[in-house]
Amino acid sequence: MLTGAGSKPPNLADARELASRGGSFVSRKIWLPKALYDAIPYFYILAGLAAFLATLYINTWLWILPHYLLFSAACLHLGVLVLRRRRRPRELRENPEAGSE
Repeated sequence: MLTGAGSKPPNLADARELASRGGSFVSRKIWLPKALYDAIPYFYILAGLAAFLATLYINTWLWILPHYLLFSAACLHLGVLVLRRRRRPRELRENPEAGSE
């Protein structure tokens, strides 16, 4: 058995530093400029519409149509979802049960 395992309290600052250094690329926090951050839902919606309209002009390579449709549906869904979440009032974001009354 390890006798000294619980003798020293954990240091949260060291744990945070290790987590920020050791985290994978996907789990790291990134900071975007405000203009770019505000434009993300519109970019998703525009990309979804462009992919959907591209399916109308594809007359060869029919195997790629489902991929375009799936991509357009995902982009449109994410764009609308992010836009709606950002426009929700702060009270509803912090307490979702308050809106159901």
